Amino acid sequence: MEITETYARAHELLKKAGLRPTRQRLGLAHLLFDQGNRHVTAEALHSEAGKASLSVSLATVYNTLHQLTEAGLLNQVNLEGASTYFDTNLEPHGHFYFIDRQQLMDVPAPGIDKSVLPAPPDGTEISRVDVIVTVRDVRK
Repeated sequence: MEITETYARAHELLKKAGLRPTRQRLGLAHLLFDQGNRHVTAEALHSEAGKASLSVSLATVYNTLHQLTEAGLLNQVNLEGASTYFDTNLEPHGHFYFIDRQQLMDVPAPGIDKSVLPAPPDGTEISRVDVIVTVRDVRK
């Protein structure tokens, strides 16, 4: 794939992360990172790729999302009984999960008070705090 201005940011992110910028990775990185902060499932990204005429298998989407997570470009958000989401916002933050819509939304800063966290056990440090507040629509 020729690196055009459209894919320049995706190409740079992949190179900095030490990932080879294959056609599929470039296309998926472009979809992920060139639209601002967002939360996606593998299935939703696969659907977006198809609409963008990017021929990629669902397995490749999963593999790419996990590679990008391991490279520090995404955070993985696991929800009990629901899909796994991948978050492009790497700043510390929490989430609201709308159970009726199956939608994830960032908690507006400074929505989480980190001063109320317990001290970690001796010889450890807190590396990440995941706060997910599950909400249900009550308006009918």
